[in-house]
Amino acid sequence: MTSHSLGGSFTLKGTSSAVSRMGYGAMQLTGPMIWGEPRDRKAAVAVLQEAISLGVNHLDTSDFYGPHIANQIIKEALHPYPGDLVIVTKVGARRAADKSWPTALSAAELTSAVHDNLRNLGVEALDVVNLRVGEAYGPNQESIAAPLNTLVDLRRQGLIRNIGLSNISYHQYRESQSIADIVCVQNHYNVVHRHDDGLVDELASKGIAFVPFFPLGGFRPFQSAALDKVAASLAATAQQVALAWLLQRSPNILLIPGTSSLDHLRENVAAASLHLTPAVVGELARISQ
Repeated sequence: MTSHSLGGSFTLKGTSSAVSRMGYGAMQLTGPMIWGEPRDRKAAVAVLQEAISLGVNHLDTSDFYGPHIANQIIKEALHPYPGDLVIVTKVGARRAADKSWPTALSAAELTSAVHDNLRNLGVEALDVVNLRVGEAYGPNQESIAAPLNTLVDLRRQGLIRNIGLSNISYHQYRESQSIADIVCVQNHYNVVHRHDDGLVDELASKGIAFVPFFPLGGFRPFQSAALDKVAASLAATAQQVALAWLLQRSPNILLIPGTSSLDHLRENVAAASLHLTPAVVGELARISQ
């Protein structure tokens, strides 16, 4: 399958890494609540291998998925990795025994997290590391200078090749510009939740990737009669329309929908070939919050 059928490709700023705009997110490779082993580890391995066979060369993961499990499954399924594969991971949180997600932004915690990712993925350097900040419900306005400088130091040591940001405010993005070259921003954004419209456009003008998390609404996928109507008219699913809208929204948007199902994986990839007319895009504009 060609990169065109995956929505084309995007070259990460300052690198030679051209990634498929339709990627894959590893969160659902683990057990319930993103904790422990999946119900069927062989099926999880098969989904990853099928993603690669379909042309996907952009994986999004974190060692706190499981914890450790998602990265270990990625290594089992794909190592030694294809030469063009870009694995993006994130640090800044950890998993507590009660399955919560406390922040982990001290220098020691970030350094330990980077080494956990290196070990469980089986690599000597991480392609891209996203600094995940903010709260469970969204960004805050706190300074990110200290944790971001920690990642800059780890990059100097050769453990990280590129740095991104996740769950950030516009103020934090502006703060980052004097500290590090940022190759991507990963924030909550989809056809319904469009609060980052301005940020998407600014990043596009600077050649920086924008990677929406919760592209299909989140742990509780959004419901929309308008979206369902458009999907029916295109003989597609609502999820496919939502993904296609993101790909058409801006050329710097990269998608990382996750699934543990081969059928859903193929549906997601097929969404990259779905064309939305201006009239359809206008109709979808009415459902934004």
